[in-house]
Amino acid sequence: MQTTIAAAIRAALLECDPHAKVMATRKVARDWRLGRLAFAFDAAMPETPGRPNSPELLPPGKMPRRKGGGERGRIALWHALAHIEFVAIDLALDMAGRFGESMGRQFVSDFLKVAADEAMHFSLIDRHLRTQGSHYGALPAHDGLWSAAHETRGDVGGRLAVVPMVLEARALDVTPAAIERVRTMGDERGARILERILDDEIAHVRFGANHFADHAERLGDEPGELWKSLVFRYFHGSVKPPFNDSARLAAGLSRDLYTALA
Repeated sequence: MQTTIAAAIRAALLECDPHAKVMATRKVARDWRLGRLAFAFDAAMPETPGRPNSPELLPPGKMPRRKGGGERGRIALWHALAHIEFVAIDLALDMAGRFGESMGRQFVSDFLKVAADEAMHFSLIDRHLRTQGSHYGALPAHDGLWSAAHETRGDVGGRLAVVPMVLEARALDVTPAAIERVRTMGDERGARILERILDDEIAHVRFGANHFADHAERLGDEPGELWKSLVFRYFHGSVKPPFNDSARLAAGLSRDLYTALA
């Protein structure tokens, strides 16, 4: 019997070892693309994905402050980026597995592409971290990223509104400054990694924005008003400048949309 897409995604989500999760995610995306997985949703997504024994996960408010420069500051920066990309794998997998049945095949294809990209990003960053004498898990990391997925587990509109259109869109704003910071440290390879990630994140936000617009149309709602109402309901942070307007526009987010919440 052919394996189902839901069963394959669930298995990848439950992987605890980072390398195993990366490989399982790539395999799910490849098998789906090649038609090896049935479009069937016979397996529930886990409430919490698999996690390695380290890093220690702390509430955001309990995280130690990152020091500015020096070797420790560089390692702390890359470790934080590795954690973001690791959790992003699970966010994309869960999006496809939890909502794919109602949202359709293209939705699954798009978010499995996102998951495979995030797996590649994590691998690039972890490899770069190892060249600096460290590794993912060496430092604590904050446990706030998955909360957005948990709170929106019953609402695809809320998930799209918050994860790609707020959290990933924020990465479009802050990554250019990170690129410059890394470059001034003399880390040209790291700067190129972040430039690659920024290009991919624009596409990821665009996937989210496009599927959100389709979802709003099916509901008969105006996308901008629906987005604002869902952000107010589910997002507990603030949408604040500075904004990377050009990258956001390339990702399908108009300035009128997000400045209304700033």
